[in-house]
Amino acid sequence: LTLISCLCVLRLSVHLIPVNPIREDGLNPKSRKRIMPDLLTEPPAIDPVYEAHVYCNVPTIAERSMEGHAPHYFKLVSVQVLIRHGDRYPLYAIPKTKRPDIDCTLVPSRKPSHPQLEAFVKHMSKGAAAQMDGTLGSLPRYPSHSLCEMGELTQTGVVQHLRNGQLLREIYINKHKLLQSDWAAKQLYLETTGKSRTLQSALALLYTFLPDFDWKKINMRHQWSTIFCSGSCDCPMRNHYLEEEQRRQYSLRVKNNNLEKIYVDMAKIVGIPTRQLRASNPIDSLLCYFCHNVSFPCTNTGCIGMEHFKVIKRHQLEDERERQEKKLYFLYALLATHPLLNQTVNRLQRIAEGKKEEVFVLYSAHDVTLSPVLSALGITEARFPRFAARLVFELWQDGKRPKEHFIRILYNGADVTFQTSFCKDFYKRSSKPMCPLEKFVNFVKREMFLVFNSTSYYDACRRRPL
Repeated sequence: LTLISCLCVLRLSVHLIPVNPIREDGLNPKSRKRIMPDLLTEPPAIDPVYEAHVYCNVPTIAERSMEGHAPHYFKLVSVQVLIRHGDRYPLYAIPKTKRPDIDCTLVPSRKPSHPQLEAFVKHMSKGAAAQMDGTLGSLPRYPSHSLCEMGELTQTGVVQHLRNGQLLREIYINKHKLLQSDWAAKQLYLETTGKSRTLQSALALLYTFLPDFDWKKINMRHQWSTIFCSGSCDCPMRNHYLEEEQRRQYSLRVKNNNLEKIYVDMAKIVGIPTRQLRASNPIDSLLCYFCHNVSFPCTNTGCIGMEHFKVIKRHQLEDERERQEKKLYFLYALLATHPLLNQTVNRLQRIAEGKKEEVFVLYSAHDVTLSPVLSALGITEARFPRFAARLVFELWQDGKRPKEHFIRILYNGADVTFQTSFCKDFYKRSSKPMCPLEKFVNFVKREMFLVFNSTSYYDACRRRPL
């Protein structure tokens, strides 16, 4: 009887094991060819495929975040958000190959989608009353081409920022009441570069953050510089360090024999000189194929494959690691980001003094905006900005000591405040859950220039290294 019982249980357990499990999105995993595996846990060593998966940031499950977390007696008084635009079509094409077949129209029934995607499209069509600086008014407010144009925001990119806006609304509006239902235009500060993908990303986030907002309250400012240096862009030493960094990048690339072999092989496949292939920046295009689960391009000579992609992506990761070690990029970052960080600090100081204007700030930018900001702040553990990355500065007032203000800095929902160079030591010797505002102010106004043996941005921009 015991033996019979065991056999029955074993037989039942075998039937309970699904042969072809169905994924969350309802697709049988064997129903189509995939180039991007489902990865659930981070591997122990650097894996280019995993890192590319993180970079794509394809909307799947709800994201956990630490935004808005503070002791109950703290009051949130300001939030400043710096975002990278969402998923986009490549900026470069691999010569003599068919462009990725990606549809940039917004179709709510197509995945990835969002419950408010259809309402977003309808609201964007009513935006004539908004104030748009410069050429922003001539840009489309949402993507609409059946075959994406170069650099165009995709539906995935729109959904990424609809999700960002929804998450921030639940925390900052519903929980902390940062803005009331009758919020005024002067309480917002919105700024974007002159690319349709950054404007559309800002509008997507704004729509779920303030659903059905009044277009007459929207004043979108145009920033011509990708580093948001506004009227303080004249900085010769910043350009010097950037040129030195580019030389370092070139030196690392020519030393990589494996990378060179891959470029030679890919150039043969597409039938162009190797130099021309490098100039077309193939990783930018290949990431689009990867993120959208489209097979890599083929020609009559052969196909570009996952091994080509892995080698190029691995070199990119090695370059990021060496960039942190050599410090040239760090010196560039300090000078490149000071104007933006100075504007941020000045605004936080005004709000701490009691001003009620510009309590929510949104800068819509690029990877070349976020990356130097992370470096300048000393957040060396942060990954390169993924699509729809967000960096948030929160300003809090201590309810027990109303004159004391603190900041929290969060990157993609993770609290990185005490990873910053200016607050690491404070964390070691204090029990406070946040960083005093004056620490951030002192860093931006004085400490940023010490490495240049200078006392001001103007002097640091012109003082040659010893």
